[in-house]
Amino acid sequence: MRKPGRVAFVIVVAFTAVSAVLRSARAGDNTIRQPGDHPNYAIEIEPHLDFAWFDYAGYGIGSNGGVGLGARFTIPIVKNGFVSTINNTVGIGFGGDWVYFGCTANVPSCGVSTLYFPVVMQWNFYVAHSWSVFGEPGFSFNYAFYNDNLCKNAGLGGACVVGNAFFPGPVFEFGGRYHFNEHLALTARIGYPDFTFGVSFM
Repeated sequence: MRKPGRVAFVIVVAFTAVSAVLRSARAGDNTIRQPGDHPNYAIEIEPHLDFAWFDYAGYGIGSNGGVGLGARFTIPIVKNGFVSTINNTVGIGFGGDWVYFGCTANVPSCGVSTLYFPVVMQWNFYVAHSWSVFGEPGFSFNYAFYNDNLCKNAGLGGACVVGNAFFPGPVFEFGGRYHFNEHLALTARIGYPDFTFGVSFM
């Protein structure tokens, strides 16, 4: 089950971000109506922290949530977006993440690690001078594996029949950035399969 504290944290973060964007819009910021008024960069480099909602590896031995590290690289391919009348861009994003799911069983070192390699289309909307939001549909190549101690020392030989596993999966996320300037921003995203928080260098 999802922990109430995690859900509450995400709700607070989302509400705060939306409120800030709406305040900017009410203050007369019409950045969204100015096509081309956005950072111009060749690649966005985004190291981040990962927080997974549940054990999407599907083993049933890892805990419901996971934590890890990753990075995303996004290359703009359409600098004036699919909608010519608003300020939007489109990019191709790819990267890698490592997420560790701790053990809920009463055995030592039975956590599950997942390597996650997403490829997405990133559609950006520059809604205010300091704020942009985006959606990211795509897919990922994933690989899950047990800590070797599970099979060697924990006495769960039956569980080891599952072994390591490659499994592809969908990606659907949305997120936002707070831009300090044209080259640096705080970036957060939420969706399937996880929640990330990091820094974007453009």
